[in-house]
Amino acid sequence: MKNAVIHNLKKLDYVGTEALNTICSNLSFAGKNLKKIVFTSCSSSEGKTFLTLQIANTLAKRGKRVVFIDVDVRRSVLVSRHRIDLGDQPLGLTHYLTDHCGMEDIIYETNIPNLYLIPAGRNTSNPLPLVTSNEFQALMEYCAENYDLVLLDAAPIGLVIDAAEVARCCDGAVLITRYRKTRTREMNMAKQQIEQAGCPVVGCIINAVTMDTLSARKNYSNSYYSHYNSDYNESVKDKKKKAAD
Repeated sequence: MKNAVIHNLKKLDYVGTEALNTICSNLSFAGKNLKKIVFTSCSSSEGKTFLTLQIANTLAKRGKRVVFIDVDVRRSVLVSRHRIDLGDQPLGLTHYLTDHCGMEDIIYETNIPNLYLIPAGRNTSNPLPLVTSNEFQALMEYCAENYDLVLLDAAPIGLVIDAAEVARCCDGAVLITRYRKTRTREMNMAKQQIEQAGCPVVGCIINAVTMDTLSARKNYSNSYYSHYNSDYNESVKDKKKKAAD
């Protein structure tokens, strides 16, 4: 198996790490049959690729064998943005789907334990014949049998229909939206398109929400280290008793 080195995977702060842990826990609660999950958004620049890779990283750290598949083959930014070294002869999804190599040539073991990668390969302006092919279906079945989770980073469904076609092969879909960027009507249309493909939408992730927006969580996160201890419950009881007096 080939090796890939991810040089630029941003380390999140405490709040971001807890948010990722919550997302991964919610995915695990969705059931054992949820193995192939496609991630998409309504438009570009909503943080889809960044969040999908962070989720894959978090799940891998939990001991899950995860394969990340970049199916955004129209305009992939994964390799360049995260400075991923694929070696001297990089191959990817489109190479396999156009019969330029075998399936084993496009699966990379990364420098993150338990995390595997299938890059997009060469960009193409017409990916629909590729993601609807028997070869793509065979790849999905292979990954589902050999890995605990298959995470697919698809093109924005509000711009092209690729994600809906990819969703036909998946057990569930997650919509990613940037706070105050996407309209509710656009989200509903995206959800409808995915569900028409026979794939349930299992959740939505709102990206780039500041802690000022979520005041309750802001207060909690700022006071976590100083107040979350064995004496906390006792102090709450004392305050309630004084209020009653």
